[in-house]
Amino acid sequence: MKSVLKYALVMSAGIAAVSAATAQTSPAAPAVSEVVRVDPALDTLIAPGAQVEKVATGFKFVEGPMWREGRLWFSDVGGEEIRAVTPDGKVELLVDHAGGYPNPKPGKTLGPNAMATDKDGTIVYAQQGGRNLSRLDAKLAIRPFLSTYQGRKINSPNDLVFAKDGALWFTDPPFGPMNMEPSPPLDQPFAAVYRYARGKLTPMVTDLTLPNGLAFSNDGKTFYVNSYGPEMFTRAYDVGKDGALSNPRVLFTYDRGMGRGGPDGLKTDIAGNVWSTGPGGIRVITPQGKLLGQITLPEVAANLAWGGADGKDLYITGSTSIYRLRTKIAGTPPLYRR
Repeated sequence: MKSVLKYALVMSAGIAAVSAATAQTSPAAPAVSEVVRVDPALDTLIAPGAQVEKVATGFKFVEGPMWREGRLWFSDVGGEEIRAVTPDGKVELLVDHAGGYPNPKPGKTLGPNAMATDKDGTIVYAQQGGRNLSRLDAKLAIRPFLSTYQGRKINSPNDLVFAKDGALWFTDPPFGPMNMEPSPPLDQPFAAVYRYARGKLTPMVTDLTLPNGLAFSNDGKTFYVNSYGPEMFTRAYDVGKDGALSNPRVLFTYDRGMGRGGPDGLKTDIAGNVWSTGPGGIRVITPQGKLLGQITLPEVAANLAWGGADGKDLYITGSTSIYRLRTKIAGTPPLYRR
């Protein structure tokens, strides 16, 4: 257990370092939302003059956006809730006390996180406080799904995605335990990116301190994952048979002076571009790592998802609010949709 204890200490130090450095060096968030063109090629993805609009607000910390049945479903990690919002801003509470952690203290982010529709129509979602992957059935009742690897508790599932072969991938940083008082010891020797297929859970990436958002390219041949810290970057891999990863390379590196926040959620579009949250907003990056533009918000952007009838409405979860930007390109659609 010595290695596990050492790992837990490293995790605590890493989170503290990221938080402290961000608070001390990051400039204040802009007062308004803006689309910043770095390269003229951005105009093929976002029309010049396109405006970011606020759809709904008043939440504690929103995450895990997913388009389903004509609405954006999202998690309030700080509010223990799963909600849905219509395109015109009508919000409905779907599931309360959804994080799996009893009586979290105010200000702690121990609620639900990422969500995805499964083949049978149920919803797989991350319980940051419960340190589980759970399901929502047709009546939105919570059902247990995954909570251990090799008989030991996983850390705290964060983001998830279904690959083209039907395998479920998710990141497992220790954000949940680090928000608990007292913080429980970690049972795994790594913060992994896992793949779940045919009843088997396999760690695919184990060398990241705080893996966060993840996505596949539209053709399924490239896998992306964000490192939230201490070093902040988006990494890419080639994808082979049974999800085998090869040729790891850093696609884009973020600097703490770029603004508040970190590389959290990311998505891809049908042309292969990567849209990633990061310090100071969302970066639009080509598959070759070229920065095309940036979307800034008056709040920290945690995640994003495409929705709408044609998949061209980009929804952004920005701390206390939901934002929307109309794009000229559709996002990579999820494997299973409702």
